[in-house]
Amino acid sequence: MDKRPLKVAFLGTRGIPANYSGFETFVEELAVRLVERGCEVTVFNRYPFVPLKEPVYRGVKIVRLRTVQRKSLDTLVHTFLSCLCLPFVRPDVVYFCGVGNAIFCLATRVLGIPSVINVDGEDWARKKWSGFAVKWLRWSEGWACKFANVVIADSRAIQRRYADVYKRKTMFVPYGANIRLEERGTATLEKFGLKRDGYVLFCGRFVPENRAELLIKVFNTIETDVKLVLVGDAPYADEYKRELQELAGPNVVFTGYAFGDAYAELSRNCLFYVLASGINGTRPVLLDQMGFGNCVVVRNSASNAEVVADAAITFEDSDEFDSLRVAIVRLLGDRALIEEYRKKSVERVRAAYDWEKITDEYLAMFRELAK
Repeated sequence: MDKRPLKVAFLGTRGIPANYSGFETFVEELAVRLVERGCEVTVFNRYPFVPLKEPVYRGVKIVRLRTVQRKSLDTLVHTFLSCLCLPFVRPDVVYFCGVGNAIFCLATRVLGIPSVINVDGEDWARKKWSGFAVKWLRWSEGWACKFANVVIADSRAIQRRYADVYKRKTMFVPYGANIRLEERGTATLEKFGLKRDGYVLFCGRFVPENRAELLIKVFNTIETDVKLVLVGDAPYADEYKRELQELAGPNVVFTGYAFGDAYAELSRNCLFYVLASGINGTRPVLLDQMGFGNCVVVRNSASNAEVVADAAITFEDSDEFDSLRVAIVRLLGDRALIEEYRKKSVERVRAAYDWEKITDEYLAMFRELAK
């Protein structure tokens, strides 16, 4: 009987340790847990975006490859180079992150390696893409359905869309979250002149689809001593970042990227968190903030409603400015309501988004594919 460990390779992200977006966090959380379960896991890191030079991170093997630093090409070039390395890594299963990488599932078929692709949300709808890039992402949805052995939908809404549009059966596996309720320090708060429960939090890349400008415009109309803190940044988005900075009033604080202890401290000490994004699909940062025990405010989209159930305050697409303003003003005036939703967030994560259960699902699926 073959006793060698199951070998899994992750392609298509910037790599680990996570320092960019939800996909990187997902890969780190899953990869480390797979190693703990006896798997041999390889993650292809994108240099120079991830500066890690060590060949192993938390038990996960790292292959570091350069790429071109252009928004429309860096992912595709890196994934192509990663595929060229697969005959030397010899994984039993390849996991692609992001529907834009779907064409490379054809390469793994040629190599005789089963492939899994997480198509995420409606990537083509992101405002940062236009022209040929939008066409490529729409074509990629079809390629994912045609070439991948398993297509992962991280929400029921996306699963229904692929069934309706492409008649393709997908496997629903959500993202997970860690419950992190321990008290944090104050060094990062002091650095930015913040106090516990003295600010509303936004976390995410500064790209148009995350709608930070909507949140700033709303916050500018509210008379309050509470600050708005925006954690994040983005490459290739200088014009949009300038727009945000020009919009910002005196109560708006930009921290830049924050990871590790700094991110945890800013998350754990906020009054509540707002997700203004207009893209349909599960947002890992939302689950993350719920895991910190935060009251959350989210757009009432199909995917968000699926994630939060009754554990969040929502605002509506149809009148997003006024609806979001009403939600924020309501919470600023009712600390008891904030406490109620903080408890609901933790209960929701514990019931539906446990990383250990999600890892078990993936491991069972990988083993079946490897046969």
